[in-house]
Amino acid sequence: MQLLVFILNQEEYLDEILSAFVEVGVKGATIIDSVGMGRILAHDIPIFAGLRHLLEGNRPYNKTIFAVVEDEKVDEVIAVIEDICGSLDKPGTGLLFTLPVSRAKGLAHEF
Repeated sequence: MQLLVFILNQEEYLDEILSAFVEVGVKGATIIDSVGMGRILAHDIPIFAGLRHLLEGNRPYNKTIFAVVEDEKVDEVIAVIEDICGSLDKPGTGLLFTLPVSRAKGLAHEF
């Protein structure tokens, strides 16, 4: 099993992504509000205020989705994310990575 972490830059896709997760068999996910480091530096730390022009057009807030996914479903989950959001190779779409999970307790289903 894998921990899939997806930082979604386009919040308007959240409901569609979660619906797609259910369709491909992802039984649960945790979603948190998040903000990128560049935004904090540019807006909250005066010495980096010059970075503000670099953030024009960028979205200020993100949603970070955590889901424990069975190994054989990881590629399918990534594919549905990219079907909805577009290629993650395109800047500003989001960031996705997975990490191996050696043990998990408290999940709705056992691995």
